[in-house]
Amino acid sequence: MSDFVKASQVFVDNPAASREEVLQLLSDEAVALGMAEDAAAVRAAYDAREEMGATGMQDGFAIPHAKSDAIKDAGVIVVKLQEPVEWPSFDDKPVDIVISLLVPDGEAGTTHIKLLSNVAVMLMREEFRDAMRATNDAQAIADLINSNLDE
Repeated sequence: MSDFVKASQVFVDNPAASREEVLQLLSDEAVALGMAEDAAAVRAAYDAREEMGATGMQDGFAIPHAKSDAIKDAGVIVVKLQEPVEWPSFDDKPVDIVISLLVPDGEAGTTHIKLLSNVAVMLMREEFRDAMRATNDAQAIADLINSNLDE
């Protein structure tokens, strides 16, 4: 998985001002990046997951995820926001770094669980969180995530 996340999938200093804007950005970029065919279907998948419970973790990170037939290839999109946004989270704090997972419906029980587990483990590590905050270099962020996915 050393090149699973590419720099083109990392958006830094993003001006989105709400969770809804971030989810729309993710849906639109999934199509632009060739991961999905239908932004509305991807957005519906994000919204359905958000209704199930908080995807905001702790310390300003969120892991929204979409599972849909409209998603062709599993992938990750990262957004670092200019300013934190309100997002239901485990620590009730706003979110400024989003690591989004996109998974085809057929891989919901396999790829999805593995990605979610790997990202959750990454976020438990203070050194990973600190490294994510320390750079706005898209390639460095992609490399950081890929190196942790490989562990």
